[in-house]
Amino acid sequence: MTPTSSMQGFPGFPDGKQRLTPVPNLFFSDLLPAIDNLAELKVTLYAFWALGQREGEVRYLQLGDFTNDPILLKAMGGSGIQSGIDTLLDGIERAVARGTFLKVEVEGADGRLELYFLNTERGRAAVDGITSGQWRPSPDDTQPITLLIERPNIFVLYEQNIGALTPIIADELRDAEQTYPARWIEEAIKLAVTNNVRRWRYVHSILERWRQEGRQDALDARDSQRSLQRQVPPEYDDIVRR
Repeated sequence: MTPTSSMQGFPGFPDGKQRLTPVPNLFFSDLLPAIDNLAELKVTLYAFWALGQREGEVRYLQLGDFTNDPILLKAMGGSGIQSGIDTLLDGIERAVARGTFLKVEVEGADGRLELYFLNTERGRAAVDGITSGQWRPSPDDTQPITLLIERPNIFVLYEQNIGALTPIIADELRDAEQTYPARWIEEAIKLAVTNNVRRWRYVHSILERWRQEGRQDALDARDSQRSLQRQVPPEYDDIVRR
């Protein structure tokens, strides 16, 4: 399989207010040109995001914050979970060696803890406080955090996969949001694209059939065309490609 054929498309950033992650300008001017390892780049960007989710004056990450995030592990690639963890640990070690992360080991209730700070003024002050014995992390200081997949809203999905919005279609989409689960709508649109019937009436027919007769598990790449066809509303059988 070529890199082009395996690449997954990005649907784009949706309109409206988006949550942002602050990244210092020095990252782009000084750090980015020096990073020559993809795993190191990913864990560095992840740290900016993850620390931005924390609250308080002293912000740090534990090793488990990296290794327990399934989306970050998936981003590492590899043939399995252990392969992804090995790549992740290598990226963290590189970030520590470069000086992007400051690593400190402390004794906790469950043994030794590895704490990672960004190499900022506050991060350096926290490390100094730990090494001098003036500060220790509390078990309640942090809460587990993980990346969440932010799905595009129904209007973006419609425009990207079906066609241009009209006032009437927009009203019908709003009604659908109130009637059906968001995942149903996404999967129904996916099925419409698969069957090359890019019409809202077709999508709505699928949703109604699922509501009345029950819905199969979410579609994925392993679903066969025959399995997809079984979910087509009967009135569209003659226009769906076999």
